[in-house]
Amino acid sequence: MTQYTDMQLDALRELANIGSGTASTALSSMLGRSVDITVPSAKVLPMADAVGTIGDPEAEATGIALGVVGDMPASVLLLFTPKDAELMSNLLGVEAGTEIGESALMEIGNIVGASYLNALGTIASAAPLLGLLGTVIGMIEIFGSQAPAGGATGGNPAQLAHGISIALYNTAFGLIVAIPALIFWRYFRARVDEYLLTLELAAERFARHLNNLRRA
Repeated sequence: MTQYTDMQLDALRELANIGSGTASTALSSMLGRSVDITVPSAKVLPMADAVGTIGDPEAEATGIALGVVGDMPASVLLLFTPKDAELMSNLLGVEAGTEIGESALMEIGNIVGASYLNALGTIASAAPLLGLLGTVIGMIEIFGSQAPAGGATGGNPAQLAHGISIALYNTAFGLIVAIPALIFWRYFRARVDEYLLTLELAAERFARHLNNLRRA
């Protein structure tokens, strides 16, 4: 079994914490009421042992499984007790156990799973830029210290160092703009996805209502 350091587990826990915050915000907007998700813990366990840590392995549960494909294949499993699954369906205005009720629960699973994946994607996208920014700042300090004092142009090496330091400053300013822009772009894209899911559920409820009126 793969062993992780305490720092790696802390990083996984922080990732899950960010995803939980995003998921709770999305579910609150969707359900129209406050939703709190507890701060998660990060453990590395065999699959057989992992089942026992989240509850009675013999208890009945409603599960939503999401597959993650690509460079980092994974699985996301969201579990509800039957009572909680029925409550979630009722809060969404659909009947539990029906096709539309199952669809609503799957949309909740999509929201929660996407929240964690968006958090992972944001960190993975911004981390190289942050590393590059640190490298550029370090190079600014190195070349800036070689520049002649008072802006005088002494020898060629000093003039070269001064020109490189100016170029690196421009690169640093570009990264300072790009990193927040990337983070906010992913945030707003996630919000748009939440609105789309809410609209899909509302459309399903509306279609169900029209179908009931037609039958009446």
